[in-house]
Amino acid sequence: MTRKKLLAVTVSGVVAAATLVGCADAGTEPTTAAPATPAATSTASSGGEVSEAHNDADTDFAQMMIVHHEGAIEMADLATDKAESAEVKDLAERIAQAQGPEIEQMTAWLEAWGEDVSPSEHGGMDHGGMEMDGMSQEEMMAHLEGLEGQEFDQAFLEGMIAHHQGAVEMADAELAEGENPEALALAEKIISDQEAEIAEMQEMLAG
Repeated sequence: MTRKKLLAVTVSGVVAAATLVGCADAGTEPTTAAPATPAATSTASSGGEVSEAHNDADTDFAQMMIVHHEGAIEMADLATDKAESAEVKDLAERIAQAQGPEIEQMTAWLEAWGEDVSPSEHGGMDHGGMEMDGMSQEEMMAHLEGLEGQEFDQAFLEGMIAHHQGAVEMADAELAEGENPEALALAEKIISDQEAEIAEMQEMLAG
């Protein structure tokens, strides 16, 4: 912000022999500068704001991660019912509780951006993250539904590790190619959260 200094000088009493000059103190008076123009934002249906700035990578990330999260919740709901281990049940519940709100958040972004919520067939993101150990979501669910007890727990953990690794790959792609600040922040959160859960599941398998 610029500041203009105003100097007031008062001169009094001029005599033949001498001149007496009195100077008033310099005062400062701030001026109000126009505020910087903020990035355009839209109010998402969830009640929060999201920047309108986005590119194809942001759109693909949100669309595909919604589908990916829905698959994780489907697996987690099955594990909540079928898992033998209390630790596996607890993990499954936490996964569903964490990813449900993220689906709502990304759906609201896409709506605010005027983009389709469902992914296009020609999206730019690598869809390899949608498979688990070479199995599609449908194949993984059919495989898990046919198992019981410890066999189910092991297969669930192995499948969810692969599923999380796919999410991390998708989030890495968003960080490399996306531009929307909220989407980039969510990508970082997904990497942090899911890498921690991968380590947790690997410990369960090792135990």
